[in-house]
Amino acid sequence: MNTKILVNFFWKAFWLGGLAGLIASFFIRPEEYLTYMSPFDLLELLGVFLFFLVLGLTFAAISMTGFFAYLFVNRMGLNLFKGYWPLVQVGLIVFILFDLIYFPYRAAGGDVAIYWFILIAAAMLVIGWIVAKLKTKETNSTAFIPALFFMIVFTTVEWVPGLMVDGTDYAWLMVIPLLVCNTYQILTLHRLPFVEKERKQEQKSVSKSRKKQAKKA
Repeated sequence: MNTKILVNFFWKAFWLGGLAGLIASFFIRPEEYLTYMSPFDLLELLGVFLFFLVLGLTFAAISMTGFFAYLFVNRMGLNLFKGYWPLVQVGLIVFILFDLIYFPYRAAGGDVAIYWFILIAAAMLVIGWIVAKLKTKETNSTAFIPALFFMIVFTTVEWVPGLMVDGTDYAWLMVIPLLVCNTYQILTLHRLPFVEKERKQEQKSVSKSRKKQAKKA
């Protein structure tokens, strides 16, 4: 049963990313479609549709791979750093946001004003913050930093190939499906029946532990 639920979860994320990439292409690369609109060429137009859909699906697959990696890293971080893991995550978030500004600006050789890279980092922080707040609202306050960590650190790591491509069009075509898929995955994971059951059991365990400590005090 759990396998069926997981397959359905990732299948939805996969196609959501593909559709996000396809829709984004209408606004980022409209000339690709307009070329075959006049004169109208159905086969070529379908080819362009298929190309951007597959492109979005590819980035969705990268997002899903990153999500698996995040689940492993988060568990390993909890075991390795214990109570210091949230602080380590905050440090990594700051480091990644700095990298989003400094290294692309250096690679641009001064051809692009630094404030554009600051705006990109700020946008990533704002999006991550909003998603983390939604995650906290639906679960508990301890979910904020892990959600923010995933949305900023893992999205940026997954986006690295796009940042290395000449021109910004394909960088945006990559990051939009990544953000859509990552948002869906982090906000939907706790709603899966077996995950929700495990979370409630953990909350009961913590509540019992606190009651015992209160009685001892």
